[in-house]
Amino acid sequence: MAKEMLEGNLAMAEAAVRAGCTAYFGYPITPQTEILEWMSHRMPELGRTFLQAESEVAAVNMVYGASCAGVRVMSSSSSPGVSLMMEGLSYIAGTELPCVLIDVVRGGPGLGNIAPAQGDYNQIVHGGGHGDYHPIVLAPASVQEAIDLTVRAFDLADKYRSIVVVMADGSVGQMMEPAEFPEMRPVRTVAPDYATTGAVGRPPRVLTSIFIDPPFEEKYNIKLANRWYEIKANEIDYKEYYVEDAEYLVVGFGTAGRIALSAVRAARAEGIKVGLFRPVIVSPFPSERLQELSKKMQGILVTEMNTGQMLDDVRLIVKDSLPIEFYGRPGGMVPYADEILGEIHRLVRQPPQTGGDPRWRWLQRIKDGVITLS
Repeated sequence: MAKEMLEGNLAMAEAAVRAGCTAYFGYPITPQTEILEWMSHRMPELGRTFLQAESEVAAVNMVYGASCAGVRVMSSSSSPGVSLMMEGLSYIAGTELPCVLIDVVRGGPGLGNIAPAQGDYNQIVHGGGHGDYHPIVLAPASVQEAIDLTVRAFDLADKYRSIVVVMADGSVGQMMEPAEFPEMRPVRTVAPDYATTGAVGRPPRVLTSIFIDPPFEEKYNIKLANRWYEIKANEIDYKEYYVEDAEYLVVGFGTAGRIALSAVRAARAEGIKVGLFRPVIVSPFPSERLQELSKKMQGILVTEMNTGQMLDDVRLIVKDSLPIEFYGRPGGMVPYADEILGEIHRLVRQPPQTGGDPRWRWLQRIKDGVITLS
């Protein structure tokens, strides 16, 4: 199939359709509204279910109900809308049901703005709702990757009876670039064996997330934890660039990681031996590979479109074994490649410094005028 110019949001919506999404429930919020708009005409024309709910709270509970019925179901939203969904997502996780959520991240906290950001990392990657559960989180850096990961999200959701989040940002959602769709998959016609589709000829099935007996719920939480370790063993994905001979490493995901690649290439042209590590699945995080790479590095630069959220995961993995620095652009600001290149220069030229808080050093550089904000 030939490539065509596709907008990220529309591409993810159509990818969900082609992956066999049978039902979509959502509520408009920029910068992801085009997903809902596409689904509003595409799903009915295929005889599938579309419903614009009265709120994000209503939408996620409709997703819950549809997943109980055994259909491939999805919602989409953006940062403050996803915050409203957290209780429902926890119910879905507690009931061991599959669903897909696309989160096109915007500036925050609060209502913030509609510009691209990565401030949802902690909310999404580290659980969000109450209780002991972990969603699988995919972080695309291009329109093609957004398509591929959306299709993959449905397969992972079904495989592990898990919430899978495609955590894009406003840049990925709004940009247009050449990409291609997969072939249309047939819609699933046989319900999975947990679905509440009527108990004719079989014992009734009960799906719930309320377990009154604490010893039972403890065992249930341990069951969820064991499944998460199964996911961690099988579902690790990342991209590496120029790491074979690298002495320094840049770590970034999504759009920040994509921009960092341009900076790394520019540094390479100057003779600086630097590589890039870009997690594609950020939950579970590719900890073992990053730890392995860190052993041969002289320093690491973490770059994000927030004030340092993935940074905490990197520090936990690497500990104080080598210098770690941070460069962030929060609140809807997107870094330029030249900015990251300047931080690579500083990492290479400064005296080695391990320990301390890289986030605080970044803030001090802003305060001292070393980093100039536009």
